Amino acid sequence: MSPAELRPVDTSQEWGHLPPAVREEIDIYETELRRVQHGVLDEKVFTEFRLRHGVYGQRQDRVQMQRIKIPLGRMTADQLVALADIAEEYAVGVLHVTTRQDFQCHFIDINDTPNLMRRLAEVGITTREACGNVIRNVTCCPFAGVCREEAFDVVPHAHAMAYFMLRHPDAQNFGRKFKISYSGCEDTSCALGRMHDIGAIARVRDGEHGFRVFVGGGLGALPHQAKLYSDFVPAAEMLPLAQAISRVFARLGEKKNRAKARMKFLIARQGIEEFRRLVEEERTRLTVDSRWEEEISRALASLRDEPLRPPSELALSAGAPAGFRDWLERNVHPQRQSGYSMVDIYLPLGDITSDEARQLARLSRNYVKDTLRTTVEQNLLLQWVPNGDLVDLYSDLAGIGLAQSGAGRLKDIVACPGTDSCKLGITASRGLAAHLHKQFNNGMGAIGDRSDLKVKVSGCFNSCGQHHIADIGFFGSVQRKRNATAPMFQVTLGGSMRNNAESYGLALGKIPARNVDKAIVRVTEFYNREKQGDETLSEVVARLGKTRVKQELAEFMALPMFEARPEYYRDTRQPWQYQRSIGIGECAGEVVDQAEFLLEDADRIHFESTLDLEQERYAEASEKAFEACKKAADALLFTKGLWLSDRYDTVAEFRRHFGDNGVFYKPFADNFLRTAEESPSDDLERARLRVEEATLFIEAAQGVYAQASGF
Repeated sequence: MSPAELRPVDTSQEWGHLPPAVREEIDIYETELRRVQHGVLDEKVFTEFRLRHGVYGQRQDRVQMQRIKIPLGRMTADQLVALADIAEEYAVGVLHVTTRQDFQCHFIDINDTPNLMRRLAEVGITTREACGNVIRNVTCCPFAGVCREEAFDVVPHAHAMAYFMLRHPDAQNFGRKFKISYSGCEDTSCALGRMHDIGAIARVRDGEHGFRVFVGGGLGALPHQAKLYSDFVPAAEMLPLAQAISRVFARLGEKKNRAKARMKFLIARQGIEEFRRLVEEERTRLTVDSRWEEEISRALASLRDEPLRPPSELALSAGAPAGFRDWLERNVHPQRQSGYSMVDIYLPLGDITSDEARQLARLSRNYVKDTLRTTVEQNLLLQWVPNGDLVDLYSDLAGIGLAQSGAGRLKDIVACPGTDSCKLGITASRGLAAHLHKQFNNGMGAIGDRSDLKVKVSGCFNSCGQHHIADIGFFGSVQRKRNATAPMFQVTLGGSMRNNAESYGLALGKIPARNVDKAIVRVTEFYNREKQGDETLSEVVARLGKTRVKQELAEFMALPMFEARPEYYRDTRQPWQYQRSIGIGECAGEVVDQAEFLLEDADRIHFESTLDLEQERYAEASEKAFEACKKAADALLFTKGLWLSDRYDTVAEFRRHFGDNGVFYKPFADNFLRTAEESPSDDLERARLRVEEATLFIEAAQGVYAQASGF
């Protein structure tokens, strides 16, 4: 392998118009991709590294899923067009909206990911930290700013949080993922605050804007309801609070057992009172950061949505298009601003084709002004539609196939990818959702049109489809009978999305995939018969008990023999006999300590210094050699409890912790300390010496780290 094969990518000619920091970040990603492909970089480190750039391995060999962050679900028409083009050119021409208001593209060649990221960067979109053991996309109520019930507009505050914590050094050493949401009001389900690691719910106290803050929520295999951290946190304190919580979680959270590594387990172990004390103590130690105020001020000044057209009133006539009144009732919501409405764009299975996305972008430019949003229900939303334009908008949406009614109804099913693409999938959750959608549009139409029940489907127990908070939830399972295995779904009842996900459901029993539609009909009939007044399904289930409900479903739970009913042994929309196949999931990747990332940075920068030396750029070579040593020193200092955000003096702290006490091999430590006092040299011999000394220093740092880690 020649140095030329690993030479850092020079993208200055084609991509020089990108901001330098953004271009450098993607260049580094491409360099690391090349290094792992040539066997130079450890696969474990690269897996977590690529996940932190949103690149996720699929069930199918040699293809990737690319997750694309859309902070708050808020995007412009130009960004939607760019996403459509990327899905068409690099994937299969379909954009998938996720329950975190992101987009996903499937079946991507990993070698295309660097240019895909550059194309997105041209319109201000990043994939950074869309996956991995980091803070995922910050979600926000899609109605924020125009909702009639909101305490105040939370968009600027959520935006400030998203961009303050993105790439933040205090959020790079988690044992598992971390999720944050912002809600404008307490009672709705728009942002699901009580199932997040940090759920912020807007409230006003004595005229001051602030948030009721919940912590430690999460679904997964073992769901935990979030605990109340504070009844009121002033809006200006949210960013330092999130930073302090991140530091506590990074320091004390589980690192070895991924199944117990979410923050919910740390809070369960410590107790909410002790956790609160630790966070408050950490808050007092934080160095004041000007960005706490700057990010919020910038967002408040720039994120003010404005209508494209003046307000107007809807004038219905007998000549309204067929289907319009139904769509108006189900997909249109009045804003608090008189004369305007929000419009749901219903996307069955959360999918929109590239052509549909481009056409929708065109319509959004005609009717609204940069107010496209994704929703946690896997749909799209337009704000600021003048009421007088609703008929024309409906006709235009119908012309591109996006005027289906049903957003927010029972037939608007949330489903994870399941066995379509996920390595952990047990059953075809999307296949089931597609089957149910078809049934709801046909014989089960009356049931599917209900707005008081919600169905969510996960392909396994990990709750990516959020089955725990559904009125009727399902997650993938199996059952073996003699020599055949059948796809099954565990039914969960008792969940509720109301009041920001107020309750979680519990499993009731298994039902063959073939019988799920019948079970849904039976549950709705039971609910209609048994509810008293305004009771929710979860309240009915709590009152009557699981045994009573299970009796209603007993006839659908039996699995017939394969010889009698072979169709029960085929998964939904799959004509072949079912076989359980589960791979190693990549939901968060393996836990990679922040020190390992810093040591990897040291290796990469040191290699770049050798290339500079080769190309006679001696000053650059000598400067990068020292920078590489500093990265290695920072890695070791991290093991001593020093955080990059503490803004310490690397050289002084290295001397104190490693140089003066003999922990680090003295000749190599002395070389580093001496170099710190010198200026970069443009002399060949001095530059070569620095590069060689850096080689030895980084090797020694790797040894000290390995010894400290017990390897």
